[in-house]
Amino acid sequence: MSTSTSAILGLIFLGLANASVFLMFKLWGYPFDKETHTSEAPPALILLHRLIGYAYAILYVFMMWYMVPRLWNYQVELPARTVAHLMLGITIGVLILIKIAILRFFRHFEEAMPYIGTCLLICTYLLIGLSVPFTFREAALRTQTGAFSDEGIARTRQLLENAGLPAEAPLDQLASKRKLREGQHVLQRKCVVCHDLRTILVKPRTPSDWVRLVNRMAIKPMIGEPIHQEEEWTVSAYLIAITPDIQVSVREQRQERMRVDEAREAAQIVTVAMEAEAATGTPAVAYNEAEAKALFEDKCSQCHPFTDVEDYPPRSKEETTEVIARMIETGLYLEEEEIEIITRYINENYLEE
Repeated sequence: MSTSTSAILGLIFLGLANASVFLMFKLWGYPFDKETHTSEAPPALILLHRLIGYAYAILYVFMMWYMVPRLWNYQVELPARTVAHLMLGITIGVLILIKIAILRFFRHFEEAMPYIGTCLLICTYLLIGLSVPFTFREAALRTQTGAFSDEGIARTRQLLENAGLPAEAPLDQLASKRKLREGQHVLQRKCVVCHDLRTILVKPRTPSDWVRLVNRMAIKPMIGEPIHQEEEWTVSAYLIAITPDIQVSVREQRQERMRVDEAREAAQIVTVAMEAEAATGTPAVAYNEAEAKALFEDKCSQCHPFTDVEDYPPRSKEETTEVIARMIETGLYLEEEEIEIITRYINENYLEE
C-alpha cells in the first residue's frame, strides 16, 4: 500500500469516527428503556450508526493487516513517532473489542458506550495526526526535488550508462518515474532495517559508488526481508537521481558551518580588539551604555530570557566569547560591530570578578 493510499484511508477512517460518535450523541438523546435495552430513536438512524461502526471496524482491520507486517521490515529500534502510532493503533483495537463485547454479551455496561466512543474518536484523531500530515509533507517534498522532473530523469538515464550496472539491467525502465518511486519505497522499507536514512543520505556519491554500496549492503546478512537484484537496481537508480539534492543539502550545511566558524572567529577578534582598546584607551566602535543594553536585551531575548545571563554569568572574557559564539551557532545573526558592543556590555555588567 502506498503512502498516499494510506493517507486517504486514514482520512476516511477519521471521517467514519466523527460520523459514528456524533450520530451516537444524537441517538442517546432519545428516551432509552434500561430494562429492555431499547431506544425510541428512529430505526433508520440506528441502522446507519451500526453500518458506520461496521465500516470503521472493517477499515481498521484492513489497515492493520497492511501496517503491522511493515513493522517487521523496519529498524529493530522503532522511532518515537512510530511507537506512539503503534500504541494508539493497539488502543483503538482494544476499545473496538470492548465495544463489541458490550453490545453482544454485556449489555448492562451499555451506558459506558458514549465514553468508549469518545475515547475512540480522540485516539483516532491522535493516530491520524501522527501520520497523515507527515505523508502530505513527504508528498510536497517529492514535488520539490528535481529527481522526478524530465531533466532529472534524462540526467539519471545518462548517468546510469556508466554506473556499473549489469548488462541485463533495463536502464530505460530504471530511469522512469515509476521505477524511481519503487526505488524510493525500497529505500524506505528495506534499507531502514539496518540504517537510519540520515546515515544513508549523509553525503553524495558517484553513480558507481552508489551501485557498489547497495550491492555490498544487499549481500550482507539481514534482519528483515532481503533486497532482490531488481530492487538493487531500482534503489541505486533512485539514489543516483537524488544525488543533486543531497549535494545541495551538504553544501548548505557546509556554508552554515563556515558562517558559524566565521562568527566565532569574529567574536575572538572582537575580544582581542577590546583588550587592545583597554590598553590604549581608544574605543574601537562607538559605545553607549543605554544603546548597548537595548541591543543586548533585544538580541539575547530571541532565544531565551536575557535574565539567564544574570543567573549564569560568564566567569571570564573567553567564556563571554564562547557564549556569544554559541548564540550565533544556534542561528542568531550579529554584525561584527554588534558582537563587540554586546561582548563589552556583558563583560562590564555581568562578568564575575
